[in-house]
Amino acid sequence: MKKNILLVLCSALLFVSCDKDDNNSGDNSKEILNPALYTFERDGASTVSFDGQTTRILMAGETTNAFKAFDTATEASIKAMFAHEKDAVDFSLTELNSSDKSIESKVAASSDFFAANTTESAIIKGEFAAYIEGQINEVFPNKDVVASAGVAGQIADGTSTRYINAQGLEYNQMFAKSLLGALMVDQILNNYLSTSVLDAENNRSNNDNDVLEAGKTYTSMEHKWDEAYGYIYGTSANAANPNLTIGSDDKFLNEYTGRVNDDSDFATIAADIFEAFKLGRAAIVAKNYNVRDEQAEIIRENISKVIAVRGIYYLQQAKTKIENDQITGSFHALSEAYGFIYSLRFTRKPGTTSPYFSKQEVDGLLSQLLGDGANGLWDLKATTIDSISAAIAAKFDFTVAQAASVE
Repeated sequence: MKKNILLVLCSALLFVSCDKDDNNSGDNSKEILNPALYTFERDGASTVSFDGQTTRILMAGETTNAFKAFDTATEASIKAMFAHEKDAVDFSLTELNSSDKSIESKVAASSDFFAANTTESAIIKGEFAAYIEGQINEVFPNKDVVASAGVAGQIADGTSTRYINAQGLEYNQMFAKSLLGALMVDQILNNYLSTSVLDAENNRSNNDNDVLEAGKTYTSMEHKWDEAYGYIYGTSANAANPNLTIGSDDKFLNEYTGRVNDDSDFATIAADIFEAFKLGRAAIVAKNYNVRDEQAEIIRENISKVIAVRGIYYLQQAKTKIENDQITGSFHALSEAYGFIYSLRFTRKPGTTSPYFSKQEVDGLLSQLLGDGANGLWDLKATTIDSISAAIAAKFDFTVAQAASVE
C-alpha cells in the first residue's frame, strides 16, 4: 500500500514541526502538513466520512420539531423517532427511515464517561423519555389553555406562542438543549476524541502502517476523528470550510458555537475549534499522536466553554425579563438555560477524565433553578439566577458579564 499522502485542494498550507521527546509510537518529529480546509485524500479519494453523525443531527432536528406537532404526534411516535429502528417510517426523509442509526443509542454512551457507568446512562435516557411523556401528557391536553402558575398551557411571548408545563418549562427546549450535551458534546469530547477510542485495539499500528478499514478509504483512527468532527459540522453547507456558515447549519452545537463566536469576548472560538480539528486530523495523517492529543484538549476546552457561556447568556437574558416584570417572557430563555446547564455534565476539563460539573453539581444547579417556590420558574428570583451564573463562570476563565453580553 502506498504511503499516506495528504492532498490539499487549496494553496495555503501550514507546516508544524514537533520535537521528538515522547514515548509514543509514530514519528513525532515529522512535519505535519496542515491544510487550510478540512480536506484529506488518499490516492485521489477523500478519506473524510461522518455520514452517521449527519444522520443523527437530522433525526434530532425532526424529533425536536415533533414536540409541537399537536395534530399528529403521540408519545409512541416521538419515542419511536428517538429510538429509531431501521426501515421504520419515523421521519420525513427516506434516508433517515432506512438508516440503522438512532439518537437514543448514542445518548450518554461515551467510552470515557458511560462505558462503565451504565446505570447513569440509563437514567439519562429515561430523562429524555420523560421530556417526551411530559409534552404529550401535560402540555398537549392544555395546548389551548392559557398557562398560569401550576397550570400547563400556552403563553404569549412577543409574536410567538410558547407551550409550557406547570413549572414554566418548555419540554421541547429542554429536550433539544439537553441533547446537545448528552449526544453531540459527549460523543465528541468523551468518545471519539478519547484515546480509548482513537487507539482502541490495533488502531495505532494500523494507522502507522496505512491499514484501511475493509472496503474504505480511511484508517479507523482517521474515521473516529472525523466522526467527532461530524457532530459539530455534519450538516454544514461546506463541511471542508464550515465556519463560512457557522451558526446556521443546525439547531444544535453548530448553532451555538456560532452564537458564542458572535460575542466579541469569544470571537476566536469557532476558529480555535476548527483549527484544532484540522490540525489533529493532519497529525493523524502524519502519525504524530502527541499533536493529535494536544488538539483534542483544545477542542474539549472550547466546546465546554460554548456550553457554559450559552447557559449563562440565557440565564441573564431571563433575569432582565424578570426584573422588568415580564415573568412569562423569561420562560423561553430559562428553558434553554435548563438544557445548557444539564449539558454541563458532558463537558470535559482538559487534561482530566472529569467533566467541569459532576452529575451531583448539575442536579444541584437545576434544583436551584426550580427551587424558589412550589411553581418553579414562576417563583424564580433574579438573585438565584445570579448565583447559578456565578457558579458556572467560576469554573471557567470568563466572567458572567462577558458571557451575558450580546456583542
